Parts: sequence; C-alpha cells; structure tokens
Amino acid sequence: MDAPIKFTQAETENLDATANLFSILVATDALEKAYIRDAVPASEFVFIKYTAHCTRLIAQFKTARDLLPPGLDMDQFMREYKVRQLTCPAATKRLLEIGVPATVEHAVAESGASTRQHVKAVADITTCFITLMDCIKLNMTAMDQLHPLLADLVQGLNKLPGLPRDFEETHKDRLKKWLIQLHKMKASDVLTEEQSRQLLFELESSGNGGTASPDGRITNIDISDFNALADFAVKNNVGLVVPGPEQCLADGIAAVFKNVGLPVFGPSAAAARIESSKAFAKDFMARHQIPTAAYRIFKSFADAKSYVKQTYKGGDFVIKASGLAAGKGVLLPSTIEEAIANLEAIMVDAEFGAAGEEVVIEERLFGEEVSVLTFTDGYTIIQCPGAQDHKRVNEGDEGPNTGGMGAYAPAPIYTAVLQEEVQRTILVPTVNGLRREGNPFVGCLYAGLILTATGPKVIEFNCRFGDPETQVVIPLLEATPGLAAICKAAAEGCLDSVEVRFKDAYAAAVVCVAGGYPGSYKKGHEITLGAAPADVSIIHAGTKSSSGKLLTNGGRVIAVTALAKTLPDAIFAAVDNVSLVKFEGMHFRRDIGSRALALLSKSSQQQGFTYADAGVSIDAGNLLVEKIKSTVKATRRSGADAEIGGFGGVFDIAAAGYGDDTLLVSGTDGVGTKLKIAHLVGKHDTIGIDLVAMSVNDVLVQGAEPLFFLDYYGCSKLEVDVARQVVAGIAEGCLQSNCALIGGETAEMPGMYQPGDYDLAGFVVGAVKRDQLLPRMDLVSPETDVVLGLPSTGVHSNGYSLVRKIVGASGLSFSSACPWSRSATLGEALLTPTKIYVKELLPVLRRGLVKALSHITGGGFTDNIPRCLPKDVGVELDASSYALPEVFKWLKKQGNISDSELARTFNCGIGMVLIVDRAHVDEIFKLVSELGGGPVVTLGRCTRISQNSNDHDRVKILNATKEWN
Repeated sequence: MDAPIKFTQAETENLDATANLFSILVATDALEKAYIRDAVPASEFVFIKYTAHCTRLIAQFKTARDLLPPGLDMDQFMREYKVRQLTCPAATKRLLEIGVPATVEHAVAESGASTRQHVKAVADITTCFITLMDCIKLNMTAMDQLHPLLADLVQGLNKLPGLPRDFEETHKDRLKKWLIQLHKMKASDVLTEEQSRQLLFELESSGNGGTASPDGRITNIDISDFNALADFAVKNNVGLVVPGPEQCLADGIAAVFKNVGLPVFGPSAAAARIESSKAFAKDFMARHQIPTAAYRIFKSFADAKSYVKQTYKGGDFVIKASGLAAGKGVLLPSTIEEAIANLEAIMVDAEFGAAGEEVVIEERLFGEEVSVLTFTDGYTIIQCPGAQDHKRVNEGDEGPNTGGMGAYAPAPIYTAVLQEEVQRTILVPTVNGLRREGNPFVGCLYAGLILTATGPKVIEFNCRFGDPETQVVIPLLEATPGLAAICKAAAEGCLDSVEVRFKDAYAAAVVCVAGGYPGSYKKGHEITLGAAPADVSIIHAGTKSSSGKLLTNGGRVIAVTALAKTLPDAIFAAVDNVSLVKFEGMHFRRDIGSRALALLSKSSQQQGFTYADAGVSIDAGNLLVEKIKSTVKATRRSGADAEIGGFGGVFDIAAAGYGDDTLLVSGTDGVGTKLKIAHLVGKHDTIGIDLVAMSVNDVLVQGAEPLFFLDYYGCSKLEVDVARQVVAGIAEGCLQSNCALIGGETAEMPGMYQPGDYDLAGFVVGAVKRDQLLPRMDLVSPETDVVLGLPSTGVHSNGYSLVRKIVGASGLSFSSACPWSRSATLGEALLTPTKIYVKELLPVLRRGLVKALSHITGGGFTDNIPRCLPKDVGVELDASSYALPEVFKWLKKQGNISDSELARTFNCGIGMVLIVDRAHVDEIFKLVSELGGGPVVTLGRCTRISQNSNDHDRVKILNATKEWN
C-alpha cells in the first residue's frame, strides 16, 4: 500500500468541502427515495432538503463569487435563499449522518496515493457542477463565462473509474443531464415571455393548421417513434417537453425524453394509469379513500350483464371502457336494455378495441360538474381556477356527449371553500398516494369532479391538459413567470420556487364543430377566419393547411376564446366572435355559460345572510339522517325500535325483561387520539366500533347488559359520506353488543375544528339486577381466586399519544407497510377496532361465575386491576402464560419502553381481566368457547397484601423480563 499523502491546508479545506458536497448529493438522493417509500416524514424531508441546498450554497461562496457578475448584492442573495434563517448546524449534522459514505480523507488514508487522482477528479467535477448550478439559480446572465467549465466537466466525467455502481447510475447520469441542459440555457430560470415560447415545444402527431408556422419555429412531426422524437429534441435544443396526447404518456414517452436529459412536464407511464386505466384509477381511489362513485370492475360480458340486471333500474349508473377511448368510452344508458346493448358493443363487438376489454360500472352521480387542472411536481400542487364545460352537443344540454362544446372559468360555483376541500380530500391524497406507491406524478393532474349533495367526488382523472378547459384556464395565467417557466419548474421538482398567479378576469370559449359531430362528419371544408380583436383568440383543433388553404380535419374544429373583466362579458365576446369563423356545416352552442349566469343572477338577488353562509348546512344534516336511518334501524332490540329523527330516544326497560329491582348503569367515553390516525389514514368505518366498545365494556364490568347508546359527532363542516361511515361503525358496535342506537347529536361548528377533522363521544346505559351488580369485593378471596384474561385485538383505544410519538420517531408513516403484518399498512393495523366482550361474557355473568371484572384501558394492568379488588388484595400475573402480541413487541422495541411502563400504559394483549373462584375455571373456559369468545388465559392468582400498598405492589408481573424482551 502506498504511503498516505499529506495535503496542504488549502487542499484539505477543498477536500472537506468536496466531501460534504458529495455527501449532500448522495444523502439528498437517498432521502428522496426514502420519502417516496415514506421512510422519512414529510416535514423532516423538506427541512433537510432545503438545509442541504443552503449548506451547499454557503460552501461554494468563494468559488461562485469569482464567477458572478460585478455588482451582485450579497445581502440580497442571503435574503433570497433564507440562508441565515434556515441553515442550522444541528440540521446539517443530521443530514450528513444519513446515508453518508466514508469521508474523502478516510478514503485517502486507506488507499494511499492511488486515490489522489480519483479525489481530485471528483473535487473538480463537484466544484464545477455546483458552481454551474449556483450561477443559474442566481439568475446569472453571463453564461458565456462558464463555457470553459463545461469542458472541464466533460473531461472530469471521463476520469471517474471505480465509482460505486449506484453512484455511477445515479449521480453521473444526473451530471450529464445537467450538462445537456446547460448547453441550451442562455439566460436565467426567470424566463421572459419570448424565452418561454422558445422553450415550450408541444409535440403533435400531425399538428394542425394553427401549428403550421411560416417562420419554422413550430414543427409538426410524427410522434409514433419516440426515439426519433428524442433525437429531434436534442438536435433542436428543445429546453422543455410537454407531451399533450394521453396515449403517448400511457406508452411511456416521458421516460424517453428523461433518458436524454430533457425536462418533461408529464407523468411516467405508471403514473399516467390514473387516466389510461379507469379500473386502476377506481381501485387507487378506493385504496386512498378519495371520494368517488361506488363501482365494480368486469372483464366478462356475462358477469357485467348479470350485475346490471340485479343491481340497477336504468338511468342510475354509468358504463365506462377502462382504457383510452378518445373521450368516447363513457356511456349513460337510460334503461337496462340499453345498458346491455352498450356492454355488448364494448366487450363483445370491441367497439373501442382493447380499451373495452375491461369495463367499470359505477353509480351515476348527480350535481354540477367542475374541472380542476393542477400543476404538480409530485409534491407541490397548484390549482388553476375551476372551469365548467358543456358536454352535450346541443343547446339546453341536449343530444349526445362530446369532448366539450365550450367552457368558462373561473366557475362561480367553485368557491374558495370548495377549492380548499378538493385540495384536502382529493388532490393531496392523490398526489401523495401516487408518490407513496412509487409512481410520483409530474405534470398536469386534471380532476373531473361532480359537486354532489355529500361533497365533491371524482368522476375521472386525466394525466394532461384537456380541452376545452385548458383554452379558458391558461389565458388566465399572468405573463410572469409564464407557462413554460411553471412547467419547467414542475419538471425539475421545484414548483414551490415559482409564484403562480392568475389574472383578475374571466375567460369563455365556444367550440365550432363539424356538422354531424359527434357522429359521422365530413372533412376538407374550407375555413375562413376574420381578424380577432384584442382579448379574443382563435384556437385550432381539427384543422389542416393544404395548398395554401385552411381546411376542416376533425370533429371539433376551432375554439373561440375571449377574456374579459366579468364572466357575462367574456361569454358574450366569445359567442359574438364565433362569426369570425366560417365553414360549411359549422355548428356551435350559443348558451355556453348559461348555468353560471343563472347562478350569478340568483346570487345578486339574494338578500341577507343564511345559516349556510355561516358554514352550517341544515340540508347536509338532514341528508345524513336519511342515509343512516336504515343502518341505525338494524340495531333495534327488545325495548327500542331504533328510530331516529325525533327529539329524543325512548327505551322500554320492561320490554327488555327488567323489573322493579333493576339498577341502571351508565358510561361515557371517546376514542382518544386514535381518532387522529383515522383522520390521517382516511379510514372512518371502524372508529365507531371503538367508540361503542369503550363505553359498553365499562358498563359490562359492573355486571350490566348494555341497552341503548347515543353518540356525539362534532365537526367543522359536515362531510356526509365520512359521517355515514362513522355511524355505520357505531351501528356495527351496537350490533356486536346487542345495544340499540337510539339517537345522537351532530354538531357542525365552523371555527371550532380544523377542516376535515371531527370528534366523537359516546354514551351508554345498561341494566343489571341488584343482586348481580359487580364487583363483589366481599366475595374476593386470595385463598381461592385466580385471574383469567380475555385477549385484546391490539392496542384498542388507549395509549395512542405514545403510539403516535413512537411511529414518528421510527421514520415510518401510517401509510408505510406494517412491520408486523405485511398484509396491511401501519395505519390500518393500528386502527384495528377495540374488542367488545358483551356476547361472550354476559351469559357467564348471569350465572354468577365472576366476582369482578377489569376493562384494561388507559393505565394498563397496573392501574385498572386494583379498581375491582379490595384494598388488601393484589394479583400476581405470569407473563409466560400467553404470548405478547407483535404490535406491543414492536412498540416496546421502537420506543425503548420499560416493562413497567408497558404494563401501565397498554393492555399488553389482554383486554378484559376476570377474578373468579378456581372451582369455576373449567366451566368459564367451556362457556366462553361455546359463545365464540376467548381463548381464555389463566393469567395468575390473587394475593394478600398490605392495605396501604401502592398499585405497583398490588399488581406484580412475573417473567416479564424474559417474555417481553
């Protein structure tokens, strides 16, 4: 081995900086991958990533300053990048500890002189690469000064032998891609409108008469050969690619351009399935609790036909070809006979080809439709103004569906409140869900929504800009930073670095279509166009240029878009200027925007505030009652009919079999911060079981039979579908405990809760005959009594503040795979509902076989068991009598929880403890087993103790060190 090299102080400083810089690159890349898998919490990821950026800038000040234009204000630079505020030594140290390889100095000491050339090559490349990046970020216009560094960068890349394979494939490729982009960049990231037009290339298969450009700036080319497209883009210095057709995205065009180093504003083929496969999209929405219509997926015509005949009446469902069908694959049959004919045409006759090999049949939703286009880089989501289009071909919304006869934006019905709700319940879960499944979405995510009585729901997603909505949304963008700069920032993963602004204006578009559209129509009619006034644009679609003439070449031929200060003015201008367009057989609608105008007229006539204006919807409350009536009715039992909607619930105690010598036992409880996990995961159908369980189990330990239950549901805005799921869980809990749900309170309180949050409380009343009331402390005897246990289903509903803290420290999220159950996510596993012990224990209690019961809730064994014992009696529990469930082993290990803390916080796998005479043990085992409960565990025995003993001394756990560690 060569002798170690001694570096000068300057060389050492350079190597230190280089090691740190490369560590930051490697660590940031690792963090990005970890974030996709949810191995790093979002807030920590963002902070560390930004700190890395600031640290890199500081480290390169000396190098960058020499290359920067004279007169640069360094204080302004510091303010712009918030270096002073965000650069934290502790955070930097944390960053450099995550996935960082051995330092350069260590490598030199180990490998000797042969490493020096390698190190210097790495140092040269890193310095050059970082300097180039920094200068671009600083909006440096004198790019010519950096060209010599480009040559050094190329040479350095060729001098990198022996790099680790993952580095070779990741960072070396990244540097090459940056080099390709830098060759094309002649100015800063803040682009002028002219530069935006130069950078933005939209590739069309054959173009149209509008894209045919006499100055050669726009080229119509064939998009069937992706590799040829990539070659064209590189040769012509294309700086940004925005694929328009959905089929190209579904076929993977984004990857082809990325492989040659070009930024692409469009999703991968995997992410594009959100549009290309309606079956995938529906299943994805179901997995991530994104509101949409109920549905079924079919690959067999016979199965689909049978399902339709058994489930629907006609006019109440929708048939969709799962694949891409050029916007024609959605059918709205009004009768069962029509539906069967539609299914046969799609699945048997292959009317839509391979797109119809799989169909989605879903309930038909009713309400106003809104289209929401967004810019996203996979993390940041920026909504455009909501738009509404007109699908039907004829005025009055009559005739067959089309790709769109016109549109307007912003749609008055899409209020700021709805925008926030859509962001929270639809867009964020969609973008986060795609990323967490390993398919981050970059591009325009288009959400087709319907505003139902129960809130906004997704009709469909598109993976790209869609017309005619794009033709009214994009004109509303402010000129700065411009569409190209926004798309480029999203493509490069830094959408949060640009400020997207929209004009205080309205836009409307009217589409001129060929006669006969959407059926058969003729092409080749000559088009004449008049000169459009300011704020009016004529946008080509189905046109072509031939022998100097403009001809029709499609169904939707041209759109006329107008911009104005008010929506009525924009609509009027668009309709009026359709006269500029003339061709044989031309058809258009004159009532574009009629719904919006009616809404505006109604709003202008409204006088005085309403309760709804304050954020409280009486209609939503009434709708919830109607939706849950049948669910609640199912909980009826002797003594109660479980009818809701009145002023109070009634229970006939005599009808339930209780006479004069009866005691009533009540209990009330909530579900603690387990509710927070339900909010985060978006799973609401089991939390109601927890609510019932916590109350009825408490009543049961008094020996009482739960009779009736009431609930409280408080929220900021009543989301009917969420509330319905919660109540369905409550009803299920009542069924499990033979308890009638006779009423409840739904409180909608804007400002009291955060949007999307809700809180729960439950109240139960039970009955017990006086001589069966528990506990019977006078009968408890250490000489004869043993301790039995019934297993829990998991953590139940206590200790979740500690659970959430442990999960946060573990580096996992609630959407991560569960460490102890790979069939579920961590959140789903932790939401396993609390076990209800009524049906397996009540017959045992009625036989007088139990002296005392203890519901193991918050406080665990240590605090709960003494509550049912005389002061001079304790218990000894043997941890080896049962296996500690895996969830508690994981929590204990991850949280480094002591045995005593575990025993006084969690149920440790035992949800109910019984104090019984050992003579009755066999009978209890048999009874519980016959009732479908158990398995019963013999935990230990009762012991005599001093009356002044503390709870820790009263509950001794043997063999915990061995069994729980």
